[in-house]
Amino acid sequence: MSNLRGSSLRRDAAFTLIELLVVIIILAILAAVVIPRVIGRTEDARFAKATADISTIDGVLEHYKLDTGSYPSTDEGLQALVTNSANNERWNGPYIKNQVPMDPWGNPYLYRMPGENGLDYDIYSAGPDKQPGTQDDIGNWNLQQ
Repeated sequence: MSNLRGSSLRRDAAFTLIELLVVIIILAILAAVVIPRVIGRTEDARFAKATADISTIDGVLEHYKLDTGSYPSTDEGLQALVTNSANNERWNGPYIKNQVPMDPWGNPYLYRMPGENGLDYDIYSAGPDKQPGTQDDIGNWNLQQ
């Protein structure tokens, strides 16, 4: 009689192949639903970071102009916020510590003065396609969109 109980307990304690397959299928369905949502959030986070960086650089450029009397030229670029390469006597930086940040796609932020989008200057990221002048560019002219 103890032999019957032992085999009965072992059978109750183990999972059958069907039960394991059901669990695997449920996990696969959950993964199929959750993973695309998480991946989509990554790109949203990159756009949010680019927008925040551009907004920050925009404010730093205003501070630079208050000190020096003008915005950096296109040739000086955003590097003028880190080093006084133009030897401007009124430069009171560095305005950004260490270096100008890279955009979330690993490229430098672009700068041109005067701006081509109705502003004094343009600060922008070429976006995920890394090609300036395309639909996915993120710039100070479209921060409120």
